[in-house]
Amino acid sequence: MFSSIGWGEIVVLALAALFVFGPDRLPDLTQQAAAGLRRLRSAMTGIRGQLDQELGEDIDRLRALRQYHPRTLVREHLLADDTQSGRLG
Repeated sequence: MFSSIGWGEIVVLALAALFVFGPDRLPDLTQQAAAGLRRLRSAMTGIRGQLDQELGEDIDRLRALRQYHPRTLVREHLLADDTQSGRLG
């Protein structure tokens, strides 16, 4: 999720949060943020489970649509011949 953020940026953000909120409020804010993320994650899990229940067998057909993603199409149809013949390397 945060693959573009390095350790240096994380340290700078942590120090900025420490200066803005202070050492007294920062632990409470991090606990509240963690609790919010847990609630969000459980809600997303519930939504995914409900979708699986409602759609049933149709979910497999929807997942099959992933084969039409542009990146997948390029990989399969444009680059497959090059990699099989050894021209791409």
